[in-house]
Amino acid sequence: MLEETGLPYEPHLVSFETNDQNSPEFLSLNPNNKIPALIDPDGPGGAPLPLFESGAILLYLADKAGSFLPRDPAARYQAVQWVFFQVGGVGPMFGQLGFFHKFAGKDWEDKRPRDRYVAETRRLLGVMDRQLASREWMCGEYTIADIAIFPMVNNLIGFYAARELTGYDEFTHVDRALQAFLARPAVARGLQIPARS
Repeated sequence: MLEETGLPYEPHLVSFETNDQNSPEFLSLNPNNKIPALIDPDGPGGAPLPLFESGAILLYLADKAGSFLPRDPAARYQAVQWVFFQVGGVGPMFGQLGFFHKFAGKDWEDKRPRDRYVAETRRLLGVMDRQLASREWMCGEYTIADIAIFPMVNNLIGFYAARELTGYDEFTHVDRALQAFLARPAVARGLQIPARS
């Protein structure tokens, strides 16, 4: 989102391997010790504003930049609802599926937890696929809803390696939008930030 808006920023890698998320500095930004978090030194009224939770950050940055969130109230709330769809559904479900497929859950003989998340992931992909069948982006125009949703889709089939498990290739409209998302120059730059050694 920061690359898309052109707002100036300074990225910082929060390494979970060294428990950076539990440092006093990070906890001062996010008492929930999760990423992402940001501090805007020039927040409302010129005062610093720390924020956490991806949905809140996206809404704030869209308002600050005046972009990627429609001004028309009805269209704005349509975009906001899809951000909440990601925050309440896509993010948690894809993440749990990733845990049970790629990490510790793969060693459990009982595959019911994994299969529950596979089924819910497929359901969510179906919702997105139907929405995208008649529009280029989740809300027609490119918004923070797309910026919230498509990194999670990318992680599902990339980092979590769950393409085959979820039958992802059935969701052709989702994949078309994902490819368009990944082709955006700001997205390509953003995926490389922060630089890793």
